[in-house]
Formats: sequence, structure tokens, C-alpha cells
Amino acid sequence: MPKTVKLTRIDLNSWIFHIAGQTILVDPWLIDPLVFYGQPWLFTAYHNTPVAFTPDTLPPIDLILISQGLDDHCHRPTLSKLDRTIPAIASPTAAKVLSSLGYTNITSLANWQEFKFKELLQIIAVPGAEIQPGQEENGYLLKDLNSGETLYYEPHLPPLEKVKQKIDTVDVAIAPVIGQIFPFLGQVIIGPKEALKLAETLKPKFFLPTTAGDIRATGILPMLVRSIGSIPEFRDLLAKSELSTQLLEPEPGQTLDILDFRF
Repeated sequence: MPKTVKLTRIDLNSWIFHIAGQTILVDPWLIDPLVFYGQPWLFTAYHNTPVAFTPDTLPPIDLILISQGLDDHCHRPTLSKLDRTIPAIASPTAAKVLSSLGYTNITSLANWQEFKFKELLQIIAVPGAEIQPGQEENGYLLKDLNSGETLYYEPHLPPLEKVKQKIDTVDVAIAPVIGQIFPFLGQVIIGPKEALKLAETLKPKFFLPTTAGDIRATGILPMLVRSIGSIPEFRDLLAKSELSTQLLEPEPGQTLDILDFRF
């Protein structure tokens, strides 16, 4: 029986990937609030509607995948409520957080390092966002070693020149399409035009937006951040391109079976 990819959107950066017969929890934020650096005055966020899963209602998880050490990807209150014996793959900064929380099976991957999980799934850490000089976080390329299906995930701003050197095409790409510009840091999350360039580079069959959610945020940082573009703008750019990529937009809590969208 052919394997397929199923994707469950939770909200913001949080997903459940079903690939190679494995259930993978990605960048989970399941417990309110989300506070950056332990400083509520800087940034505090809440879900506007109840999140689709709590730590107690998640399906059985085979692997936890963390792209960054920042709180909106590596959320300590959520991770502290999960089974610490679940295998975890993380960026070096996120691996330190997991270790501090008592996780016992952590694989730290820097850019272009790879790991085979149960000899069924290949996971490659691809260059992700440079949070500060010398600290480059992860995106991930996942490959089902039996079917050959591939999934690319990047929640911030991928350095395309580096990505296209080693990645050809993928079946599924998950990346932002609404950009964000931060004070002093500049643009840290890709918008519609950059997302289109990513799609032109990877030529995915399917593209799913991430780093968007029904949340409310308070503090200094949200007042200073400027957003760029929208999902409808990206949809229009994609339609005008020569790509055959299909845009999929699951609602929070919705699971999409990619096999259902194939022709």
C-alpha cells in the first residue's frame, strides 16, 4: 500500500506531519500564553479560539521536530507537559532548551546535517533564519525513504542561494507567505514575493502557508512589527506564474491527506 503525506495544522508555527508512517509534532505551542524571553512586556500571545490539541489530547507522537530555539517554536510550557522520552530533533539552540527540560533522546542537527529516523525517514536540517550573527536556525527537508516523498518546512526566512544549491524539487513546501519586518532586524519572515521565489526554486506540487494564526498579542514588539502581504496576494502571484503548484489552506485543527489532491 503506497504511503502518503498527511498534514494537520494546529496554529501559528505548530503542525503535525504524518509521513513515512510516522507522526511528527512540529514547533508545538499548545498552552497559553506564549511569552518571548520570559518578558511579558515584550511579547505575550494567546490563541483567540481554543487550540485543536492539548498535550493530553495529542495523538501518539513518534517524534518532536523543533526548528528554532525561540519561544514561538520551542515553547517551554508546552514541551514541559509532553513525554520527555519522545525522540526529538532540534536546532542546536532548541536542543539546549530540550535538554534543560529533561528530554532524554535529543538529536541536535546543524545546517546540512542529516539523521535517519527508524531507517524510514531521512531528516536534513537546511539553512533557516539567521536570528543573530552566527546563529542560523533550521528549516527541514523530510524524505520518506520508501516512497521518496519529500516535505520542506521553513517558518521564517530561508537563504534561497544556499537552499537551491542542494535541494532540487519537493512534493510539499510549508513556509510563510505573510512577511514581517522587525525594528533593527529588518525582514525576518518572508512575504508573498519571497514565497513565490521559494516556490520557483523548489517547484513543490503543494504549498501550505505557515506562521499565521488566530492569535492576539500584546507588548512592545507587536506594536513595532510591520506585516507585508497576504495569502490572497500570494495566491494571485502563484496563479500568474508558470508553476503548477497547488496552494492548500487548512484551517486550524484540519488534517489534509495530500493523496486526495493528486490527479
